[in-house]
Amino acid sequence: MAAHPPKLLLIYTGGTIGMIKDYETNALRAFDFENIKEKIPELQLVECQLETVSFERPIDSSDMTPDLWRRIAEIIESRYAEQDGFVVLTGTDTMSYTASALSFMLEYLRKPVIFTGSQLPIGDLRTDAKENLITAIQLASAQEKDEPKIQEVALYFESRLYRANRTTKLSAEQFEAFDSPNFPHLAESGVHLTFNDPILRRLKRAEAGMELTVRKDMSSDVLILKLFPGITETTVRHALSTPGLKGVVLETFGAGNAPTAAWFLNCLREAIKAGVHIVNVTQCVSGSVLQGRYAASSELKRIGVLSGGDITTESALAKLRYLLTFDFSREEFKTHFERPLRGELTEF
Repeated sequence: MAAHPPKLLLIYTGGTIGMIKDYETNALRAFDFENIKEKIPELQLVECQLETVSFERPIDSSDMTPDLWRRIAEIIESRYAEQDGFVVLTGTDTMSYTASALSFMLEYLRKPVIFTGSQLPIGDLRTDAKENLITAIQLASAQEKDEPKIQEVALYFESRLYRANRTTKLSAEQFEAFDSPNFPHLAESGVHLTFNDPILRRLKRAEAGMELTVRKDMSSDVLILKLFPGITETTVRHALSTPGLKGVVLETFGAGNAPTAAWFLNCLREAIKAGVHIVNVTQCVSGSVLQGRYAASSELKRIGVLSGGDITTESALAKLRYLLTFDFSREEFKTHFERPLRGELTEF
């Protein structure tokens, strides 16, 4: 048992979970999180000391930006020493992008940072908000031998806790909105909370004594280029000639395959020679890029396109933004991108 009930900070940035309906006007208004235990009395049963902080102006997830990621990170940094864990509430549409980014920004993390949200407002009759919120708080409160069970950035939704940088949003309508297709879930909420202990992230022995480092800068000079049958040279050249471009997440077919047309490969080759880092990520929901397995990807590998393995697009974008803030050589960049830094991909 811990010496005291865990202290948690609930950070509300915006999103559906923080909305309640005024049934006289039928309009949605922001929920008052400062009095959360009065509004959700079930939280009185959770053994934790809960504090809350909210963005002055709630942000729709469609308006989420790297500057707002920095703001979340700064709140965590400023309260890290006094809190035992954090629950972050955001809109679901970009939650996987935001949670993935925070996983890279919070280096040497040893406390839970759990993202959650909901598909329906917290005041709706059939809302999923209460269960998601209560269980996320329980998971962030869970301790073993005076240490948090979760020591990484995670995402909880509809009975499952996922490694955040392994998630993607699959449904705009179902309560089971998120999944982690290439990695098992960290915990499950049923009659009891059950943890998948062997895969819970812990710092390596060499990192154990390190203090939390918050990497607040994330490069904005990146883009996602999704391939499709019939994509034209004009389209590809236009994207790759974006002024100041430094990184590209290239969404390819199947196991990392792409057109073999000379013009396409020349476009990529020219961009790479100009210093742009291009990362190969599959468009498939699950599976991995295997550059070189098929002829349609062999040339990508040869000209210097990096393999994203089984990383998600959301995590690849965040990782690119993160690594581009360092002064790495091309070979160092390749090494760092193609190996797991926060458990975001499988090392084959």
